[in-house]
Amino acid sequence: MNNSLNNRINYGNENATVLTRQGFSYGVAGSVEIPAPQTSPAAVVTFLDHLRYFYCEYLKGMLFIACSLLFIFAVPVVLTRTDRLKAMVNKVTKRAVDVAGAMVAMLLTLPLFLILPLLIKLDSEGPVFYTQVRIGVNRRKRDRRYCRRSDVKDRRERDRRRVNLMGKPFRVIKFRTMVQDAEKKCGPVWATRNDPRITCLGKILRKTRLDEIPQFINVLKGDMSLVGPRPERPNFVHDLSDRVNDYGGRLAVKPGLTGLAQVENGYDSSVASVSRKVRLDLEYIRNWSIWTDLKILFRTVVVVFTGKGAC
Repeated sequence: MNNSLNNRINYGNENATVLTRQGFSYGVAGSVEIPAPQTSPAAVVTFLDHLRYFYCEYLKGMLFIACSLLFIFAVPVVLTRTDRLKAMVNKVTKRAVDVAGAMVAMLLTLPLFLILPLLIKLDSEGPVFYTQVRIGVNRRKRDRRYCRRSDVKDRRERDRRRVNLMGKPFRVIKFRTMVQDAEKKCGPVWATRNDPRITCLGKILRKTRLDEIPQFINVLKGDMSLVGPRPERPNFVHDLSDRVNDYGGRLAVKPGLTGLAQVENGYDSSVASVSRKVRLDLEYIRNWSIWTDLKILFRTVVVVFTGKGAC
């Protein structure tokens, strides 16, 4: 073997890298002293250290597991759907504004709750307050029996709603502006200008919208909102839903004490005015925002002082 091969070491096959033999030198390491760790009385584990260890290892760990399970099983349903999260935030915000606004309005109009009942009793016979069934928000977005499973035998064939009112019924509260038993002979009809059923004081109350002050109670109960489509009576809802296109769309949100249709259109007097109201209500629902509600409330104050659209 020649010197070139003697000074080289070949690892592997013919394609492997050839390394040059290196020279090695050997020596003796000197002794090194490693000092032992110094202990002090302060290093003794105390009860507080045990508590800190228990808190870090167990309590924080269990809290982490609980938050993780909550995130996995509950939160993603909302957070993964941006539209649902936005709708939830808007619903909570609108409800907070409704409650705060209704409470402030009740405090500001408290003197009217003391004066108007006396004037109503002096003006005509009958109760001070007038309640009437109205239709509220339609919480059913689709037919629950649209999809039927063939393997399920024990099921209801009848809907729980014996009569479909298209929304949740509730009783609206108002100051009475008409004579007692005003619809006893004529039945449910729209109020018109110079309606003989309206009392003298009732004309002033309807013109200034003061007859609707008790509806702040409906807002606090959650039946109504400060701003939204005006609630209608069941027989009118049933009739107008067949005669006016997209009438049921205005029942997608809570009815309001005031709304875009009220400040623009005034009271209903015909099917044509209802069609305009439905168009305005649907426009309000599509473009809803807190700023829109505030603008409508401001315009409502102007309507109260000017009497625009009253009958």
